Amino acid sequence: MAAKSGMEGENKSKIAIVGSGLIGQNWAMIFASVGYRVAIYDVVPEQLTRAHALIKDTLGRYEKEGHLRGKLTSTEQIQNITACSSLTDCLEGAVHVQECVPEDLNLKVTVFQELDKHCSNGMVVASSSSCLPASSFTESLEHRNNMLVAHPINPPYFIPLVEIVPAPWTDQAVVNKTRALMENIGQSPVTLKYEAPGFALNRMQYAIINESWNMYQTGLLSAEDIDRVCHTGLGLRYAFIGPLETMHLNANGMVDYCQRYADGAEKVQKETFKQIPVKYDIPTAEKIQEEFESYLPLDKIPQRRTWRDGWLAALASLKLADDKK
Repeated sequence: MAAKSGMEGENKSKIAIVGSGLIGQNWAMIFASVGYRVAIYDVVPEQLTRAHALIKDTLGRYEKEGHLRGKLTSTEQIQNITACSSLTDCLEGAVHVQECVPEDLNLKVTVFQELDKHCSNGMVVASSSSCLPASSFTESLEHRNNMLVAHPINPPYFIPLVEIVPAPWTDQAVVNKTRALMENIGQSPVTLKYEAPGFALNRMQYAIINESWNMYQTGLLSAEDIDRVCHTGLGLRYAFIGPLETMHLNANGMVDYCQRYADGAEKVQKETFKQIPVKYDIPTAEKIQEEFESYLPLDKIPQRRTWRDGWLAALASLKLADDKK
């Protein structure tokens, strides 16, 4: 089981999912796990049919593996999810719309213009955008006050963080309502006070990727050992506490940490950090991929993703058990 959730099996409000790719499928399963009625729509009928079948298979597999979220059975959860052939049917009566189309600005502009036509005053419309701010595709819309970003982290079913990013014109009540909804379905929301490039998680992630790229280019570590620094070092530490609390705990509080270590940290940055932005050049990418090919060839990636998700599910169960103490 992933994260703490509420009102399991009791909530019959309707949620609309627009876009039936992997992120849309994850959102559908998460909302259905606590009893919401979920309507999912896609402009490609064949994709929508595949998505509904995949959701059914995935929920059944998670139930067998002990990873199913919520108290409802997989059969009960799939009964909460309906594939809609028209956008109008999908949106009718929905209290929340989660857009899950590809990360393309022109496409999002088009989709949100269409969503705006069907939007009611009480309907919240959230984008799953990972980098594009809501202001870039909602500015001219009638119901823009009801629109914002609610960015999930892949795979959302096992990683509960959701970044809530309001546009400058998003009503605070809509922000609060969205955060409460995310908590209700067992996700772990953070609310940005204003729009910023990359939001929060990607800004941190890009900083780590940049230094990983730099260390590889300068020959300091192999690709395998760079990843090992994270999954047997930083990753274990950050699975339960973040970088700021780590600083606080690794000394006699934050002030003591800065008094002890700030000069050294600044010296390392001046001597080793390269100019930003780092160019993720194809020649370096090809060298890294060549290393991975020795133990993780491209045809093994789906199997590796399944392995990853299994361990994320186990970690999520451990964290949930700790939350209940």
